[in-house]
Amino acid sequence: MSAVVNPFDPLREQLASAAAAFGAGLVDDVEQALKTDVEIFPVCHHSPASALAMVRRLREKRPKVIYLELCEDLRPVLEELRNCRLPVALQAFASDIDGFPAEWAPLSVIAPITESSAEYQAIAYALDTPGVEIVLVDRSVDHVFQWEPRAGAPADVGIEIGDLRPGFAALEEHLLHHGKVRHWSEWWDQYVEQPLSGADHDTYRQVMVLIGSLFRRLKPEGNEVDEDRERYMWTRMREHLATTGTDPAECLYVCGAFHAASPVMGEHLDISPRTSTTWLYGLIPSSHSAIEEQFGLAPGSVSIAAATWRKAVKRTGLTPYTLGGKATRTATRTGPPPSTPGVTEDRLSGFLTQPPSLDGFDEAELLGWCVEIVRLARRNGYLASTADAIAVFETSILLAGMRGRKRPTPYDFQDAAVTCIEKDAVPGRRDVRRLCEILLGGDKIGQVGYDSLPPLARDVLDRLRPLGLDLEKRTIQRALIDLDAHPELESCSHLLWILRRLLPGDAVRPIMGSRRLGERSHQESWDLAIARNQRSIIELGYEGVTIEQVLEQRLRRACWDEKATAATALDAVEDSILYLGSRRCTDELGVRAVELLAGERTVDEAPDVVRRIRRLLAHYRAAEPELPAWVKSFVTTGYAHYCTLLPTAFVEQETSVRQVGAMLAFLFTMEGLALSLGCDRAQLELAVQQSHPESPAKVALLWTARFQLGLLSMAELREKVGELLGNPLVVPSVPQYISGFVQALESAPALAPFVVEVLSRAFGQLPDDVLLPWLPKLITTLRDQAPELVPMLVREAGRTFPARLADVDSFTPPWLARATGKAVALPSSGPVGRLLAVHPETGAAVAEVLGCEAAVTIAGASGEVAELLASHPETGEAVAGVLIAVN
Repeated sequence: MSAVVNPFDPLREQLASAAAAFGAGLVDDVEQALKTDVEIFPVCHHSPASALAMVRRLREKRPKVIYLELCEDLRPVLEELRNCRLPVALQAFASDIDGFPAEWAPLSVIAPITESSAEYQAIAYALDTPGVEIVLVDRSVDHVFQWEPRAGAPADVGIEIGDLRPGFAALEEHLLHHGKVRHWSEWWDQYVEQPLSGADHDTYRQVMVLIGSLFRRLKPEGNEVDEDRERYMWTRMREHLATTGTDPAECLYVCGAFHAASPVMGEHLDISPRTSTTWLYGLIPSSHSAIEEQFGLAPGSVSIAAATWRKAVKRTGLTPYTLGGKATRTATRTGPPPSTPGVTEDRLSGFLTQPPSLDGFDEAELLGWCVEIVRLARRNGYLASTADAIAVFETSILLAGMRGRKRPTPYDFQDAAVTCIEKDAVPGRRDVRRLCEILLGGDKIGQVGYDSLPPLARDVLDRLRPLGLDLEKRTIQRALIDLDAHPELESCSHLLWILRRLLPGDAVRPIMGSRRLGERSHQESWDLAIARNQRSIIELGYEGVTIEQVLEQRLRRACWDEKATAATALDAVEDSILYLGSRRCTDELGVRAVELLAGERTVDEAPDVVRRIRRLLAHYRAAEPELPAWVKSFVTTGYAHYCTLLPTAFVEQETSVRQVGAMLAFLFTMEGLALSLGCDRAQLELAVQQSHPESPAKVALLWTARFQLGLLSMAELREKVGELLGNPLVVPSVPQYISGFVQALESAPALAPFVVEVLSRAFGQLPDDVLLPWLPKLITTLRDQAPELVPMLVREAGRTFPARLADVDSFTPPWLARATGKAVALPSSGPVGRLLAVHPETGAAVAEVLGCEAAVTIAGASGEVAELLASHPETGEAVAGVLIAVN
């Protein structure tokens, strides 16, 4: 009887052979990496286990050449690490690029370094040990961007030395689920970091290569770029070996575990030349939180790694390598003999089949954490007590047991503290998770030493030295400057204002004092956080040698940007006057402002243009005998430009009433200067007559413009307003008309009494059922469209209406007095009477300008002019006497 054939046997055999081939491939990768002539040392970035293994191996092998996976042109910067407090980052920066898309600028490459990283131990060993050479073999920063896809602009590129994380999302999810952890950093710490912290060199190498090979084979998007990087590095190493004749057995190649099991070790890469981009190199401060964000690590994981490193160094008795001191030439403890390439025993089988031997439960350490977290919680507003410390202790042990751990890890302690202390609210700025990070090491922030700073940063510190402050401290320091008593501090004040302009808001903050056109502070007070913003100052050093040079370059760049406007250029002109004091630069920026104004096809920036050119005109009139040529050109160009655009702006829906009001303010307030420089007033009259707006606010603006040109009398203007208030169909739009009248105050402040009159008439004539729904719209309209002009109306209303409650009942508004024709007797004799009798047209013209309805006569006259002259006869007589004497 023949056996029954299972139809799935071929598939089962196929899958089994594939799995066997996959597993055999992992072993082949490990075997291949261990047989190379140049010893490969696989690392994981910021891993204490890698750093410990590196220290042991360096003391055992004593290599003469270290090849390091890092951009090859960063090599000169390594020497500057002696003057720094870690963590810091190596940086390459380029603002002026050549050979890359313009929208990529500026380009930046960042490579962070911490004390608990294997690459720092290798750098410190090589720089402080005589006869040892360190060679960086990875792509240059220029090639980093050459290999970037041209689609999209890359952000700052973080160089990841030894980054190990599965690119296969399903694998990572599987590992986190079965490991009973929340984040990859926690899984790595429990299953790789802790077991390898005390492993021998062969075991460490084999495990790291195996993990790198696994992640490499499961990477879904392929390894083309990674293989090109590996070809690049092996090409550079072979070139160095051939040039120097160094024995490969005396070399050590430090790279990420992902690159250790490379199938392209023997291949050559034709390296393309670099572009013409000029790269600047230096050091910038880094921090644990910045590294976590760059590498996608869990918050607090780098701080936990630093604490683990310190504890492991203390436990093992190893002396790590540090820059700045003498090189240690003797090992502090004896390790196994160095491995011979090609004759390595299998350490993986035993390591993978045996459970990890974790450290025993350190009860004293956990108790210390629990007591300290309660103390920190109380200082930050939590109602924590000894009972909470006990609860955190017990919960940590419980969580470790639920997750299959023999001892609580910092992650278990962190979860327990959040559960037991945070409850339901955070009373202060820091939550319990952040307090745990502080407890376990905090967000340590590095600092670059004075000798390693770029020239600009050193110049800033030197020029601020007269303040007598230690600006290298990270605390906020208060600087008090009395410029009258100590005029020598004027230069320090000037520099602080420039830094205020260039640095983030919290770096240099003025408490007292100001810097505006036409103003001078006698005393100033500053809060300085220079050290906290050291990175920003260092990056300024990539743009120039002095702070003034950087500011000038930025002002020019802003003015010649493709999105620059006339308002942008005027702002740059003002900054040039305030901070640079360079007439040449100011005039160039001013000429650019004229060009931008002439080329604008919209009036979106009109309010800013008017405000800034007024300020500059006031400055030049007060400080200089004659206006600069560019200011005259700007006024004449603006007059013609806004006259041309005015009819279109009145009818376009995209142009707001605020922008049209700003155009009219420019035309009317600068009309005298423009006419003296050769402009023609007929151009403005034609523009106003050709304007036919439809929106209520713009119609009101047009009425006021016609009134200012003499095309509309005050009586006609009042008649139009009366028609508005008397038409129930138009009443809902009255707030918009009022908004237009208010905007007209920019060009005609003398209309303030008229606007107050319009508002008062509206409140007096409209019934409550119309007025009450109308008020919210009026308030929102004024708030949105004319917030800075409302105070002018309030002041005018204060002058118009009685200041005392007792005078309200007998108060008669001026416009009602005119309407009733209240007579005011003037003397028919005397200088005033004679003057008005000789020149009656003058009185009529003055009445028209002041908004009066009736002309002034000598006997039985009525109107505001007559009332004013009757109330103050001595003033009129004095003026008349002067005019008669002149004539």
